[in-house]
Amino acid sequence: MCSWTKSSWREKPIKQQPNYPDLKKLRSVEEELATYPPLIFAEEARTLKEKLASVSKGNAFLLQGGDCAESFNAFDGNNIKSLFKVMMQMAVVMTFSGGKPVVKVGRVAGQFAKPRSADFEEIDGISLPSYRGDIVNDMEFTEKARIPKAKKLLKAYNQSAATVNLLRAFARGGMADLQQVHNWNQDFLKNNTLGAKYEEIACKISESLQFMESIGINSKNTAQLAETVLYTSHEALLLNYEEALTRQDSLTGDWYDCSAHMLWIGDRTRGLEDAHIEFFRGIKNPIGCKVGPSMKEDELIRLIDALNPENEAGRLNLIVRMGVNKVEELYPSLLKRVESEGKKVVWSCDPMHANVEKTNTGYKTRDFENILGEVKQFFQIHKAQGSVAGGIHLEMTGQDVTECTGSTSSAITAEGLSSRYHTQCDPRLNADQALELAFLIADTLKEAR
Repeated sequence: MCSWTKSSWREKPIKQQPNYPDLKKLRSVEEELATYPPLIFAEEARTLKEKLASVSKGNAFLLQGGDCAESFNAFDGNNIKSLFKVMMQMAVVMTFSGGKPVVKVGRVAGQFAKPRSADFEEIDGISLPSYRGDIVNDMEFTEKARIPKAKKLLKAYNQSAATVNLLRAFARGGMADLQQVHNWNQDFLKNNTLGAKYEEIACKISESLQFMESIGINSKNTAQLAETVLYTSHEALLLNYEEALTRQDSLTGDWYDCSAHMLWIGDRTRGLEDAHIEFFRGIKNPIGCKVGPSMKEDELIRLIDALNPENEAGRLNLIVRMGVNKVEELYPSLLKRVESEGKKVVWSCDPMHANVEKTNTGYKTRDFENILGEVKQFFQIHKAQGSVAGGIHLEMTGQDVTECTGSTSSAITAEGLSSRYHTQCDPRLNADQALELAFLIADTLKEAR
């Protein structure tokens, strides 16, 4: 660790980075960003790490979810509020059935950059640089729009700061009060069976709160009933942005990436000798790493040793994204190897990223049954090996979009995707589908209890 600095990643090979045309301008923006206030505090990251340690031991459950890619144009208080509400709904359902606390982490306030399978995109014989998220370039398919712009780093910071501020207000200003469980119900949930199922739980919670009120325990004198914490996270793809927001904690002397409480490395950038591993090994935040179908046992052990050399519980979240057709074949041996070597990690399931398909009409989508199938297999594999299935990682929104097909609550068909297909990049679960999945996971947690 003595050789690590927050800029030592610059000496390593790096993947999935934009080619900025004006490097002098880029450096100026990085220097300006480094003077901005932190978005989170080191003590908050340490608290999250403690909670994730409980997850790794089976004493809590991790719910991580939010946008595929945040948008500058769709930045709106109501959108943030909708995500907050559906996260609260999902957490209540899981906590009520599972009997354990739910650690809530949003893919929010920084999830702007996206890795791409190709550096260029071709339409009608015209080839342009790929869209890499609003923090880099614009989605419009023109030469000017696809040029990376350094100033977008500053806009991403400002939007993230506003989002964090609003989330803190929601979490501590009354919206998270358990007395509000009925009000969390989304308008478009109220008229279907899923809304009724949620209302049933809400009524049981209200009855419990009435009893507690009668013996003097209420949201006015018990903070746990009135407040919550929604932590932030994103894929730390642009390391120049992350370096600029990495600060030394005055209490411990350790370095924290203050752009989010938790950061993760994607499946395309986890090379053991590459820049992302170098940067991540030096920050003290809780961190994650995607584990895809190409991961081998020895490689995974080396990766764990590089990112969590002290084998610290709560430090490392391994986010498994194999695909419904591969998880049963590939995951058990990886899990068995890591568990046999006594590695302390959080295992969470990402059933989204390896289940993308394309319809005849050209829309990317994910079928709810495939998502659910991977989740079920993930839990079954852990049950068979006697290990802890720690969490779920979802691309989702609080909006009533039509991007993923299927589910009993939404029944979206391939032909109906165009109705409200609003994603910046990959298809997301809508609020109905996310809550339906939460109920199904809750049933599994209830069985385990």
